[in-house]
Amino acid sequence: MKKHFLKRSAVLLSIILCIETGCAGNTGNGQTQQAFTEYTDQIFRTEVAANTLNMHYTLAHPENYGITDYTVTYGDISQNSELETSILLENWKKKLGDFEKKELTVSQQMTYDIMIDYIEHELKASGTEDCEEILRPSTGFQSQLPVLLAEYTFYDEQDIEDYLKLISCTPDFFRQIIEEEKRKSQQGLFMADFAVEDIVNQCNNFTQDPQNNYLLSTFDSRIGEMSDKLSKEQAAAYIARNRQLVLERLIPAYQNMAQEMAALKGTGKNSGGLCGLPGGKEYYRYLVRNVTGSDLSVEEMQKQTEKKRDQDMKDLTKLAAENADISEMCSNYQLPTEEPELILEDLQEKMKKDFPAAPDVGYTVKSVHPSLEEYTAPAFYLTPPIDDISQNCIYINQSKGDEKLKLYTTIAHEGFPGHLYQNVMERSSGLSAVRSLFGSSGYAEGWATYVEMQSFYYADVDPRVAAYMQKNQSALLSLYATADMGIHYHGWTLRDTVDFFGGYQITNKQVIKEIYQLIIEEPAHYLKYYIGYLEFLNLRKYAEKKYGDGFSNYKFHESLMKMGPAPFSILKKYLPQYWEN
Repeated sequence: MKKHFLKRSAVLLSIILCIETGCAGNTGNGQTQQAFTEYTDQIFRTEVAANTLNMHYTLAHPENYGITDYTVTYGDISQNSELETSILLENWKKKLGDFEKKELTVSQQMTYDIMIDYIEHELKASGTEDCEEILRPSTGFQSQLPVLLAEYTFYDEQDIEDYLKLISCTPDFFRQIIEEEKRKSQQGLFMADFAVEDIVNQCNNFTQDPQNNYLLSTFDSRIGEMSDKLSKEQAAAYIARNRQLVLERLIPAYQNMAQEMAALKGTGKNSGGLCGLPGGKEYYRYLVRNVTGSDLSVEEMQKQTEKKRDQDMKDLTKLAAENADISEMCSNYQLPTEEPELILEDLQEKMKKDFPAAPDVGYTVKSVHPSLEEYTAPAFYLTPPIDDISQNCIYINQSKGDEKLKLYTTIAHEGFPGHLYQNVMERSSGLSAVRSLFGSSGYAEGWATYVEMQSFYYADVDPRVAAYMQKNQSALLSLYATADMGIHYHGWTLRDTVDFFGGYQITNKQVIKEIYQLIIEEPAHYLKYYIGYLEFLNLRKYAEKKYGDGFSNYKFHESLMKMGPAPFSILKKYLPQYWEN
């Protein structure tokens, strides 16, 4: 689950990694390498401290990184911050240019390339910021904040104080968001009515029973776990403060958000994709590159998506022709268990032949609170801080009704060998902390989708059932990806979308309408999964061709985990050095 809410042109902390220890190819100028480490560490400290929620989910003990004096804040989304960010990026680029790249270690050279790629991409897209939307039903600030507050770990009293200050400053930050939405409304850039309704309903669901809001009970539980650090009097005082702040600051902030957004309903002039906004097509190109980490153009992505879908459909047709009862087989199979914890244990055992073993870490599986179920994904993973990877949390949305093989592969996506495994492996490989500022959601979600497809074949089901359901899932994701590009890049209407899905025997108009509206609300959302997945397949084909008989799943996955998140062109560039060293 993405847990960070800075403005588009500010640095987004999406993948959190460990302090750099130096990696393969540690030759060159030691002074240059030390200076580079000091400079990137300085960037990390400055940027991570600029948003307290980011900082807490990134570092359990920021004081160990030299971060002791900071203002508790959610960050700044004002237009002034956009200009400041552009100046900052130009300064970063100039400073990086002072380093002799060939004198850096391989790991540092990769970090250098990632930073330059990020900076140039952001500067090139400057001017399209108005098309960005911070309020979204699934991945927006108002949607993710309650879960992040509920899971905010208290390591010491300072964490409790920071948490309470965050709740206290929520109304002010929400007012910033509302002012931004009003400005967009005046400029004809406000969201569609159905998007407003979803956000208003979401806010109302969260505030409908203030006295029993789960941020009261979850806080009480966390304070109870601090009994060795707090007296009974201190604990009672904190519980009273939290209750007052939730009821008098946080709940009213959400109620005001609902009222203000409802008042703006009807002012949006575009009820379709991003290309219907001034500069929207350019912003979509930026967004697609940003979330996928792929250098492919939108047109190239469309072609690759269609090609893969055609192959999946041919495979499905072949399986059906060879197995007349395949539909019945896919309905009547049984799995040994549907307990998430047991599924995670099974996956760790099955994946051993294809993936390096991960360090032994703790994890818990929790259910999404009922008030958040409607707008929350079927499952999500919360990443731990880089300096404490021992505890990991996977949330299951019980309202989505995933069961049997769907549940099994969803847990693989979020757990092993998906997000949980990926994060733990990368944080154990010695990557620089600054890399966490430049992570790609296309890498993270592409990896999780790639291994999700593999997990169909780990399940204890007939191989034909596994193949049929895997191909079907891949094809279905491709439909969403094509629709995303059609709606936001080519201006597909609802009618166009109905016709497209109808060509694949999906004819329920109400369901298609819901898909259409979700894609409008969450642009490029499906691309980070599907295009990321295709890019991992492309990278795998490259490695298979390059190494021939020397290729193995294990070696390929090991190299990827050592490299860590990066745009796919950079992964391809450095793969040989990590593979061969």
